Amino acid sequence: MTTSSSNLATPEVRTLAERVFNQLQTAIVRGDLAPGSKITEPGLSKAYGISRGPLREAMRRLETHRLIERVPHVGARVVKLSMKELIELFDVREALESMAARLAAEHMTADEIAGLREVLDVHERQADLRRGEAYFQREGDLDFHYRIVQGSHNRMLMTILCDDLYYLVRLYRTQFSASGSRPQRAFVEHHRIVDAIEAGDAELSELLMRRHVSASRANVAERYAAILDQESTQSQ
Repeated sequence: MTTSSSNLATPEVRTLAERVFNQLQTAIVRGDLAPGSKITEPGLSKAYGISRGPLREAMRRLETHRLIERVPHVGARVVKLSMKELIELFDVREALESMAARLAAEHMTADEIAGLREVLDVHERQADLRRGEAYFQREGDLDFHYRIVQGSHNRMLMTILCDDLYYLVRLYRTQFSASGSRPQRAFVEHHRIVDAIEAGDAELSELLMRRHVSASRANVAERYAAILDQESTQSQ
């Protein structure tokens, strides 16, 4: 039986790779590493001051989480979804996250709901949200949507939405959802969803989450189309 190189990594290499993975995924999600941009091991190694071993481990994780892709004759680049792929991603979100909200209304404990409200309290104090510029959510337990999925207590949903698609969804949610009054509206919608979950109203929770993701999809699609138009104009 063979053992993969990632399994042979020392604890020190794995710890360093984890740190580099977190740095790179944050850079990708925030747009510091632009969608479609080419990335190389020498360039990243120099930028982050690390050896190739931990970097390769981090890049394997980025590829697993769909944040980078390897293109024949091109190399590795930051993922860039087409408009069709982007809409499909949000269609999946709408279906699965609305289901998660329904299940959360049925299964979340009082402590979990209190934790969800604490997350919104943290968000409310964010400078970007107060200025109406953006609504950046840190990953994991400080991510409203992540907590809702966890609250569904459905392992299949958690695997799909908190692992398989999580970072890709977070990338486009972060980069393309902040425009006009959308950040503040999204925050208000979050509160209404929690109210419905706390009331144990599964049907309303599902409906509100479906509307919330649908509004986000429309906003993201509009912004993405504008960016594509701008890129097309600049290339002419």
